[in-house]
Amino acid sequence: MTTAQARQDLDVQPTPLALLLLGREADTRSERGVECPGDLPSPSDPDLVERARAAKEKLGEKVFILGHHYQRDEVIQFADVTGDSFKLAKDAAARPGAEYIVFCGVHFMAESADILTADDQKVVLPDLAAGCSMADMATAEQVAECWDVLTDAGIAERVVPVSYMNSSADIKSFTGEHGGTICTSSNAERALNWAFEQGEKVLFLPDQHLGRNTAVRDLGMSLEDCVLYNPHKPGGGLTTEELRNAKMILWRGHCSVHGRFSLDSVNDVRERVPGVNVLVHPECKHEVVSAADYVGSTEYIIKMLEEAPAGSKWAIGTELNLVRRLANRFAADDKEIVFLDKTVCFCSTMNRIDLPHLVWTLESLAEGKEINRIQVDKRTADFAQLALERMLALP
Repeated sequence: MTTAQARQDLDVQPTPLALLLLGREADTRSERGVECPGDLPSPSDPDLVERARAAKEKLGEKVFILGHHYQRDEVIQFADVTGDSFKLAKDAAARPGAEYIVFCGVHFMAESADILTADDQKVVLPDLAAGCSMADMATAEQVAECWDVLTDAGIAERVVPVSYMNSSADIKSFTGEHGGTICTSSNAERALNWAFEQGEKVLFLPDQHLGRNTAVRDLGMSLEDCVLYNPHKPGGGLTTEELRNAKMILWRGHCSVHGRFSLDSVNDVRERVPGVNVLVHPECKHEVVSAADYVGSTEYIIKMLEEAPAGSKWAIGTELNLVRRLANRFAADDKEIVFLDKTVCFCSTMNRIDLPHLVWTLESLAEGKEINRIQVDKRTADFAQLALERMLALP
């Protein structure tokens, strides 16, 4: 009896959410779509690995595969390079001979790669529904309305936008057009220092936690120097006086993975694992960052564990695929690495890119079929690149 027949006999129907998580349906209100011109291979196909290898070998130097740290192991094994979003975009730009850049990450990352690569290179995202909840929390229309609010408050000319790399091309373009810069979790402090040399206030998009943590923890501001702009409320939910008094205007956005960690998570792991070092990403909430022993970007986390002494114990507050990979990597060195929270916490949109999607992508390209190409229009790309160049020029 097939699964479908069993379901029919039991009168059990999958919910819309279940279908969405399985990648079988799309939410047209929030996603860019999951339609594939052909049928995806079955996840149970025992030849998937060999099919991926064969298609990649057939493409040869024409394809360059990028794998984000949060990707599944089954996908990472085929990546030519791994890294965070900006490192991968730069790696793509450094390979002008590759006709196809297959970005195993999420939509905003592929956009950045398209902006930084040559016009004749084609950036491909294996699943167009692999988005980013944080990036989707700031739309171009919402940010334009926010700027109108700042203008009406008489402060726009004194505000410098700083946008996190984890933002759409539209938001990067807005940032470049309005004299701002992009930042990563590694250089956010330098970006803010630069911004405050250009103006009196910063509009930080779209991650409130990275903005708050950098301002308070690294620049020595107070929590009172920061206000939270809510795009779903009139005027951002702030008074004109609050906007005029603030130094940091934080956008109400967050990472759905890092935002799950709590102070209870930190306290609990310290009880469960005596002598543990708590190491978290700066996208975590301020109280989590304040309670941690170490705070830093994905690359910082990896480097800390590489340099950690044998026998040390670590609780990591970042995406579970990476934590699990690091735990396996350093187990032979007698380094105990655990996930900060008891709850499983994958990046669900990143996980949409699985081995069937990668096989379908590579086989399609090997057959001369161009699919799922990510293209940023010229005007958007030009201003976004300007913002990225300002970041590259940071002292």
